[in-house]
Amino acid sequence: MTTSRDAALRAVALGALLAGTLDLGAAVLLNLHLGPATVLQSIASGWAGPAAFEGGGTFAALGALTHYALMAVIAGVWVVLAPRVSLIRDLSWPLAGVVCGVATWAVMSLIVVPLSAAPFDVADGARPILQGLVVHVLCVGLPVAWVARTVVSPRT
Repeated sequence: MTTSRDAALRAVALGALLAGTLDLGAAVLLNLHLGPATVLQSIASGWAGPAAFEGGGTFAALGALTHYALMAVIAGVWVVLAPRVSLIRDLSWPLAGVVCGVATWAVMSLIVVPLSAAPFDVADGARPILQGLVVHVLCVGLPVAWVARTVVSPRT
């Protein structure tokens, strides 16, 4: 028998894996000139600063671990909040996914990255903001909201 706790843990794991892979894939595709290892090192630079770009595969692995851990936190927060907050619970999963994606973009762009040791600023201007929003909605918000709705609280 599957408990609600089991379903929630499964949703967090699946949401993190799905959203993490889609988001990382988008980051690599949007930064083909850098290559996947540098994209992963840029994530690790949140912990290590510029030294992450000198650390080779070790820091690329740290970047991957960090990325999927962040996705697990995002999925976990969503799985806990979505069924409890009526404003979100009452939305269709696609609209809830847009809310999740925009919220994720805002937290990452306005809080996490600026407070990190990453040696770059969050891009400003209409194009990078729109690109970030679209990626976070399509690659993070929609998959996490779909998994949460499907696994934790399926509707008949």
